[in-house]
Amino acid sequence: MNEVRTERPSVNPLRRLHRPRWAEQEPTWAAAKPGLIRAALNRARARATGGWYVLAASREVRPGKAFGRVVAGRELVAWRDTDGALHVGPGACPHLGAALCDAPVHEGQLVCRWHGLALGPAGRPGWRTLPAHDDGVLAWVRLEGTGDPVDGEPTEAPVIGPRPPVPGLDAVATVIGRCEPDDVIANRLDPWHGAWLHPYSFTALRVLSAPAIDCPPAEDRFLVEVTFTLGKRYGVPVVAEFSCPDARTITMRIVDGEGAGSVVETHATPLRTGPDGVPRTAVIEAVLAHSDRPGFAKAHTAGPLVRPLMRVVAARLWRDDLDYAERRYALRSRS
Repeated sequence: MNEVRTERPSVNPLRRLHRPRWAEQEPTWAAAKPGLIRAALNRARARATGGWYVLAASREVRPGKAFGRVVAGRELVAWRDTDGALHVGPGACPHLGAALCDAPVHEGQLVCRWHGLALGPAGRPGWRTLPAHDDGVLAWVRLEGTGDPVDGEPTEAPVIGPRPPVPGLDAVATVIGRCEPDDVIANRLDPWHGAWLHPYSFTALRVLSAPAIDCPPAEDRFLVEVTFTLGKRYGVPVVAEFSCPDARTITMRIVDGEGAGSVVETHATPLRTGPDGVPRTAVIEAVLAHSDRPGFAKAHTAGPLVRPLMRVVAARLWRDDLDYAERRYALRSRS
């Protein structure tokens, strides 16, 4: 069994690791029942998104610069006006179809590079902006008529899960996978794979509780005890819950241990089908770190230096998790 020495977390959150070799871990395959994971995914898909999609990190849409991305097969462009407000519109100029993703932003308007047509938040005939939302960490856009049944009726704002009570340190990483959003969410609804697929980051993983196939909404969460490893000798044990606020999002929130209240939001945004005929999905993962320790304020101040490291860590995990998600899609598409 994996064991972690315990002591008062208020004194020192680090624990010396006592873990077996990778192949000698306690197997988790018997607990990771396919039917249980499938039922959790079906319940997640029953939660409407209101038509909202995560477009990018808020920081990616910079003042004075356009940002382009294809979402659910639609070419979009995002930019900020002179007050810093987020706007999103079609990514093709209504004049002759020029791409607007590299259009200069002048006085809060996009200026088409082909013929100088200015396009602002008010739009013009044949080109109208779309509902957009900036929560300070992520930039969202609302689409209608995508054909995805999980969108449901349009809502005024996206559904956002639990976040830290006060602003902390946040970072957003984006990776692209050859799969569909369901495959990304299914990966996260299988917490049993953590220590096997990511031994460099997790150990002593134990699923404390998993939702029953017919569980009520209030009990629809996975509760997991896990130790985040720091090198080969030390780690930080926590208890985390996994839940889905909508059909394309899964949230991991630390509920006990160091950094309680910290959140990792994994958003699966469909892009478009690639030239190989396989759909592409953007995994946009937001880490919102929080701590009551006095020294955390220094980490917050060092945000510009810490965020790149946080993004590297998230991207490394998803390189492995995308193997899982892409394999799942490949098996589904054959049947």
